[in-house]
Amino acid sequence: MSAPARGDRLAEVLDHLAGHTPADAIEARSLSRTLALTRWLPAPFDEDADATHLTGSAIVVDRRGHVVLHRHKRLGLWLQPGGHVDPGESAAEAAARETLEETGLVTDHHGGAPHLVHVDVHPAPRGHLHLDLRYLLVADRSQALAPGAGESPDVGWFTPDEACAIGDGSVAAAVRAAERHLAR
Repeated sequence: MSAPARGDRLAEVLDHLAGHTPADAIEARSLSRTLALTRWLPAPFDEDADATHLTGSAIVVDRRGHVVLHRHKRLGLWLQPGGHVDPGESAAEAAARETLEETGLVTDHHGGAPHLVHVDVHPAPRGHLHLDLRYLLVADRSQALAPGAGESPDVGWFTPDEACAIGDGSVAAAVRAAERHLAR
């Protein structure tokens, strides 16, 4: 499958953002800011074009609702897998690719199509500002957790409560958003 063109990727992100209902006031501010900046930035997917850019991350669950987190190798925080969008890639594709790189898990989008479950704006290393789009992915728990070379070796499956306890408030909000989506 060929990568979507920039206009198609941008239209996809704007559709995902427009169709997303934030869970709380914090996420509502992140959503509003992400929509405005995504429309304004000349290259919102390109981390080299501007310090502010889109990123794609994943709330990965198994069929029982357990969540995968990894300890970020530079920040030391337990986070969901995710990162920068590669050239020609969509944010949803970046979420799946980053999950494979950081955990070794092959994933699918829940329900067969990308579903945005959470939006977060946060400062990142090197003075960057990440407009993080968090997609719901599913993985078969029988797969081995096998982070790629250079990735953090600390990765594991957690109950939602455990994930919320070891992650920061943003991780907890995303995990709870995924739980609400799965309960529908």
